[in-house]
Amino acid sequence: MKIKELIKDPAALIGAVVLCNLAGVAGGFFTETGAGSWYEGLIKPWFLPPSIAFPIAWTTLFILMGISLYLLWIEDKNSKNVKIALGFFAIQLLLNVGWSFFFFGLKSPLYGIIGIIFLWIFIFETIIASYKVNKTAAYLLIPYIAWVTFAAAINAAVLLLNPVFI
Repeated sequence: MKIKELIKDPAALIGAVVLCNLAGVAGGFFTETGAGSWYEGLIKPWFLPPSIAFPIAWTTLFILMGISLYLLWIEDKNSKNVKIALGFFAIQLLLNVGWSFFFFGLKSPLYGIIGIIFLWIFIFETIIASYKVNKTAAYLLIPYIAWVTFAAAINAAVLLLNPVFI
């Protein structure tokens, strides 16, 4: 990725990063993990990172996602491949917020695992579609799918450790 690509349209770059971070904020409306929360009472897997890791990881991932979105956005929007990549991107972004609603909002690790499977599939499809448009945009999503894979393992472990939700 050349710096020229990043500064081609600074307002669009900032807008794309803000948009992706707003998805994180929207998901945060459903997320309650503190003292006295439903989540606090769950049995959690041994590999769950400390709480501080989540906002750091997600903020970093949303920034990378925003840059990826921007790199797609500055391409020829009349291109079929660009439209497909942007469509998949939008769906996975909505599913990202949806997972927070399913897991935390509905207090359901079962719905959470179903939601995260769909999220993973659409992130994968976004990476494939983005690769056809801008390889850097696709590569920037690899840490995201890796983290969602890890999050799916946490979600699955919580479901198995708390069989009342199955």
